[in-house]
Amino acid sequence: MADDSPDSPAIRLRTAFDLCELGESMRRAQLRREHPGATDEEVEALLVTWLETRPGAEQGDGWGRAISWPPSRP
Repeated sequence: MADDSPDSPAIRLRTAFDLCELGESMRRAQLRREHPGATDEEVEALLVTWLETRPGAEQGDGWGRAISWPPSRP
């Protein structure tokens, strides 16, 4: 029997994917407003560039000090 409670790992993961997809679609809409003459391919390229650089989150979204990965051993 499947666990359909809102706290199940599968439901939480699905929710995370849905939110990610929603965020991308919102950013796509913003890029279309900022670049009204851009083609679908150009908007997608702008989105990919934004996802790869993430202004303001260059070291990721986590808190704390950035470290190299894999961590070096003393």
